[in-house]
Amino acid sequence: MSVRAAGLARVALLALIWGSGFLWIKVSLGGFSPVQLTLGRLALGALILVIVLHRGAGRLPTDRGLWRHLIAAALLANALPYLLFGIAEQHIESNLAGAITATTPLWTLAFALATRVERHLAPARALGLLLGFAGAVVILAPWQTTGASVGGAVACLSASASYGAGYVYMGRHLTGRGLPPLVLSAAQLITATGWLVIALPFGGLATPHPHIGAIIALLVLGAIGTGAAYVLNYRIITDDGPVLASTVTYLLPVVAVILGWLVLGEPITPPMTLGVATVLAGVALTRRRPAPTAHRTTPSEPADRAHQ
Repeated sequence: MSVRAAGLARVALLALIWGSGFLWIKVSLGGFSPVQLTLGRLALGALILVIVLHRGAGRLPTDRGLWRHLIAAALLANALPYLLFGIAEQHIESNLAGAITATTPLWTLAFALATRVERHLAPARALGLLLGFAGAVVILAPWQTTGASVGGAVACLSASASYGAGYVYMGRHLTGRGLPPLVLSAAQLITATGWLVIALPFGGLATPHPHIGAIIALLVLGAIGTGAAYVLNYRIITDDGPVLASTVTYLLPVVAVILGWLVLGEPITPPMTLGVATVLAGVALTRRRPAPTAHRTTPSEPADRAHQ
C-alpha cells in the first residue's frame, strides 16, 4: 500500500470511529443514563491515553496554570458536549445528531471572530458561514418537529457550539506550549472525567439497567471512540499532515447518517440530506483562505485536534 493510500485508509477509519459514535451513544442509552454514559466513556478514554503515554515514557504536565486551562478546555470540548449529545439522543435519532455536528467548524469560526482570534472575514468565508447555518436550519426542520425533538436538536446544536468554543480556547491557551498533543489529550480527558464525577448527583446515581448491547457500546465508545481515536488522529496529523486530517470533518455526518439508517433503521429525510450538503458546502467555503504571508495556526480546523 502506498503512503498516500495508507493515509487515506487511516482517515477513513477515523471517520468511521468518530462517525459511529452517535450510533454507540444511542445503543448505550438503553442501559445507562447520559451522565453514567459520559463518565464511562471519558474514564475509559483517559485510561487508554494514560497507558499509551506511559509506554512512550511520557509524563503528564505539572504546571498548575496549564491545569487551570485544561479544566476549562475539558468542560467546553469534552464533558459538556459529550453529555449534551447523550441527553439529546434520548429524544432524537442518532443520524440527526450526527448531521447537526457538521456545524462544529462553523461555530469554531464564529467564536474565533467573536474573540478576535480571527480578525478578518473574507467575503467567501462570510458566505460560507451564512450558508452553513442556513443548512443547519434545514437539518433541524423546526416546522415539522415535536417539542421533545426540538429540545434534543437544540442540545446537539449546543454541543456543537461548545466544541467550537473549546477549540478556540485550546488554540489560545493550550497549543503552542511545546507539549506533545498526546500529553495534552490525556490530561484533558482526565480532567473531563473529574467534571463528570462532579455531575454524578445530577442523574448519575440512578440504578443502571445494562444489557450486553449497552455494555459493548459503552466499551467501544470509551476505549476506541474516545481513547484510541485520539492516538489515530495524531498519527494522521504527524504522518499525513493536518490538511488530510481535516477532511474527517466532512465525513463524520455522512457516516453517522448512513450507519443510523443501516443499523437502526433511522430514516434519511430530504431535509437532512439537503441540510448536510449545504452545511458542508458552507464549511468548505469557510476554509478558503488567501495566500498567507506567514504560517500561523488558527482554531478553525477542529478535526486537527479532537471530535465526537
